[in-house]
Order: sequence, then C-alpha cells, then structure tokens
Amino acid sequence: MMPPLILASKSQARAQLLTNAGLTFDCHTANIDERAAEAPLLEAGAPPADIAAILAQAKAEEVSSRFPGALVIGADQTLGCGDLRFNKPENDEAARKQLLALAGQKHQLHSAVCCAMDGESLWHSVSTATLSMRPLSPQEIGRYLARVGENVRSSVGCYQLEGIGVQLFDAIEGDYFTILGLPLLDLLGYLRADQGLEL
Repeated sequence: MMPPLILASKSQARAQLLTNAGLTFDCHTANIDERAAEAPLLEAGAPPADIAAILAQAKAEEVSSRFPGALVIGADQTLGCGDLRFNKPENDEAARKQLLALAGQKHQLHSAVCCAMDGESLWHSVSTATLSMRPLSPQEIGRYLARVGENVRSSVGCYQLEGIGVQLFDAIEGDYFTILGLPLLDLLGYLRADQGLEL
C-alpha cells in the first residue's frame, strides 16, 4: 500500500505536476538554508548536477525526519552555462544580467529528485536538459521582464517554459518535466515499482 506522500517544496510548478499525474500529497518546506548548503559544494567545484542531487536529498531527508512513515519527495534544479552557475535572481536587475549572459548561448538545467522516509534516502534520479536561448537584445529582454513581472524571480532560469518564456528559445533537447524542475517519469516509475503506486 502506498505510504502518505509529502512534497518537500513550495514550488507551485512541481505541485501542479504531481497533481496532474493524479497523486495525493501534502506540501511541507524543508528547513534548510540552500545557499549555505551549496556554498562548500561550489567552493569544491562540484558539478551543477551533483549540487542539485545533494540539495534534493537534503530536503527530502530533513522533511522525512519530521513526518515518520511518510514518503517525502525532495527536488532541486541547478543551471549551468559553461563555467557559470546561476541561482534564482534576487531582483529584476539580477534577472536582467542573467538573461543577458544566457542570450545566444546553450545552457543546461539539471533537475534532481530524491525520495526519503524516516530521515533516510531511498532513491534518487537526476535528469539534464539542454536549452538554446536565442540572441536577445537589451530591448527585448526589457520588454520580456516588463511582461512577466515578479514571476521572473520564481525560476532558476528567469523563465517559465510553460508560459511566455518559451519565446526566448530556438531549440530544446531533453525532457519537458526536467525543464519544469522535476524528473516526473523517473519518479512515477519508482513509485510504481517500489511504493505500490497504481494508476
């Protein structure tokens, strides 16, 4: 029988993906400082995919330690562009600079998911998508920022591919769910095979 599910995230996009897939779950945010947790990893030169996996595990384990018997889903996403690594922008100016750096370039989104129970990790997966952002003038970026408003700060890439952000791209290689921040097909496969999920 499927244990109770908890999503260790406040991400509306991730919650919507799980809801659309027919899952019933609660949401509880992990009590961890993500920037502090990733600082030593960045200093050590850890690849973005590894950082995403470690943060997803930390979130899942922390929340699962507070909810015994529940299966907790932790997720994280990182963005790498060459040697550059980006976080969610703190303000509109940071978003503008990030979009100027990504314009005309390929970058990778690394989405990790981890399932934990009683404070211990049971399973994890990392998926990567490569996105080619078309060349953008400062004027185009300004118009885009004006249209999306504060939503630009809700994603690591300053875009929501399910909305107007799709206009920023020439090409996309990879899984759509990975781009939205959750390797959903891998997760559903694990839940069916190991946790008794039924359609």
